[in-house]
Amino acid sequence: MSSSAAPSDSDTVVNERTALLDAGQQGQKKATPLPKLQIVILLLALLVEPIASQSIYPYINQLVSELDITGGDERKVGYYAGLIESLFFATQALTILQWSRTSDRIGRKPVLLLGIFGLSLSMLCFGLSRTLLGLIFSRCITGALNGNIGVMKSMMGELTDSTNMAQGFALMPVAWSLGATIGPMIGGTLEHPQQHFPNIFPGTFWSQFPYFLPSAVAAVFAVTCFLAILFFLKETLPRQRTQEKSMSALDGEALNVPGNAVEDSPVSIRSLFVPSILIPVTNYGCMATLEIAMFALQPLFYSTPIELGGLGFDPITIGLWMGAFGIVNGVLQMMIFAPLVNKFGPKTVFRICEGCFIPIFALFPITSIVARQHGINWLVWFLLTCSLLLGVFMDMAFGCILMFITAAAPNKRSLGATNGLAQMTASIVRAIGPAASTSMFAYSVQHKLMGGYAVYTVFVIMTVFAMRIAAKLPGSPGKKA
Repeated sequence: MSSSAAPSDSDTVVNERTALLDAGQQGQKKATPLPKLQIVILLLALLVEPIASQSIYPYINQLVSELDITGGDERKVGYYAGLIESLFFATQALTILQWSRTSDRIGRKPVLLLGIFGLSLSMLCFGLSRTLLGLIFSRCITGALNGNIGVMKSMMGELTDSTNMAQGFALMPVAWSLGATIGPMIGGTLEHPQQHFPNIFPGTFWSQFPYFLPSAVAAVFAVTCFLAILFFLKETLPRQRTQEKSMSALDGEALNVPGNAVEDSPVSIRSLFVPSILIPVTNYGCMATLEIAMFALQPLFYSTPIELGGLGFDPITIGLWMGAFGIVNGVLQMMIFAPLVNKFGPKTVFRICEGCFIPIFALFPITSIVARQHGINWLVWFLLTCSLLLGVFMDMAFGCILMFITAAAPNKRSLGATNGLAQMTASIVRAIGPAASTSMFAYSVQHKLMGGYAVYTVFVIMTVFAMRIAAKLPGSPGKKA
């Protein structure tokens, strides 16, 4: 936009290269109050996602071992655990963009309801699965029907403006963290209920399906969320004001098309492939790659015996520790994310927080070496605590990059497609990430590459490359790079 001209609002031309939010207006207006009820319901929907997905993490490796998929070879557990974790994202990658584009046309709420329904159904199927094929099928159901993440980010963008976006997006990691707290705790404490609570859960059903209870509890959360959305959540997508050109049947005169037709219409997919959108989407993909690798490696690292390079924790300990991360993450995100962004800007915060992956991955082998030499002592817990705190700061990078993606959308009715493109990118790398990272872990351990720690070196190097890509982001959301 030329600096010599200052067009009025009515003269502003909006096309696929125009940012949705005018970053130049940020900081000039008093913050708009957030619509509390709508935000709470949206965060409830977001809460269900990690409860369902991460409730399986504490016991997935144990489940693979019990089903005798590996033929008794514990070193191969990582291959199959990563495969099961990846399938959700693989099937989601095939459908997420279409669900997001559909939400640009029929509304956010119907797509959100369908995704929550699919989530509850898949969790029940997962709890009743006793074969590898059953586990694969249930995870595929979740991914294929679930377009929720992209839609929820679009709704948050529509419920906020340039004055309160940081506050709104700061709440999304809080909800995710709360779900990431509840999910592992559910999975770690409620698996094998007949062993842990024999008086409450007697009978052969619980011994035959020892992982049904945590899956059922996650499904109940999903159904509760479904009802809250159905009765209380309002549609956020603006009504389509575009009128199609048509010929009058009487005199052949064409109806006038409003001047805002272009800016109110969803743009084509090709129009999204411009640098202003692709740069933040690429950065989001880099973050998703590193994050899913970290979260896939953590439970595997915790559950692997000390002599094989892990810590030898049981599912309950894994669930409680991963839950502790969620609590700390939620509290700190709510307290310091928005002030940090307001003080230093989203780009600076993003680059620093993304860099936290380097010490996070470096702490894996350091912690393992300490555990091998001295057992699980205070120093191991200190190193785990350092990793936990670094993970909190790392997670703030997502709130920052979501601001860039939202601001890059061409117009309101293309916000779903823009977020869908970003989420499809994340789903693709998250589909590959768990299987690739856990397989690299297993391969490193089997062949003792760099003492069994080669996998962590790979991800440290990947973080360095990701930080170079982050430098290409614009100075603030809405500006050109």
